[in-house]
Amino acid sequence: MSHISITIEGNLARLVLSNPPQNRLAQEFFDELRDAISLIAGSGARAALLSADGPDFSYGGDIVPWPTLSPEQLRAAFEKRLGTVNQWERLPVLTVAAVQGLCFGGGFELAIRSDIIFAGASARFGHPEQSLGIVTMLGGIQRVAERVGRAFAMEWALTSEQVPAQQMLERGVINRVVADESLLEEAAAFARKLADGPTRAHLAHKSLLRIWTAGGLAAADGALLDLALPLFETEDVKSALPAAVEAFKADLPRPTFKFKGR
Repeated sequence: MSHISITIEGNLARLVLSNPPQNRLAQEFFDELRDAISLIAGSGARAALLSADGPDFSYGGDIVPWPTLSPEQLRAAFEKRLGTVNQWERLPVLTVAAVQGLCFGGGFELAIRSDIIFAGASARFGHPEQSLGIVTMLGGIQRVAERVGRAFAMEWALTSEQVPAQQMLERGVINRVVADESLLEEAAAFARKLADGPTRAHLAHKSLLRIWTAGGLAAADGALLDLALPLFETEDVKSALPAAVEAFKADLPRPTFKFKGR
């Protein structure tokens, strides 16, 4: 049984968690996710939309096998899974997650690695690990802290509460809350807009923010020109920049450009 479905629609890849109703993340899921990431990276897609079948995005990891594994087996399994979700985070295309219903545990730890998160109005997010006496095994708590600071991340980790989408938006963990019935449509439209945009520049911004997360302002400033200056040699900028200059000289509105991502 497949845990993921993937389609490439022009320059947009669509990756769907397809093991409802809970969309539990078993080892088979991570194997399929790794293959899907490789497919997307080599497909020519310029953006990817992550969504899920069923009423809920994901209840998190499939915990059933865990008690039967030795400490060495657990470590090996989680190292592999952590490496796989990190590949999603570092994918060299823009990523958008569309989250409905419950987004818990490993499901949230996957979604939070997306560049943009849309959520339905009734969506809830959380870390259930505290109820098991363990921690967020795929790096979720530190990624919440990166977005909202230590205080909220710590409180949330201690309580395992289900946090409503609107509160997640107000805290700055997610980007947009939309009506449940229009979630997938709006998230897909946004992803297509990104895919049709200046994706080379978008990816440079993605890289700068990753560098800033790891090393702060000084590290990001140090990498800025190495990432930015090659853009001036791209086909997109060589078309857009002269046209914008000509419009400025003629006191005309800047024209709309059809970016090719190259």
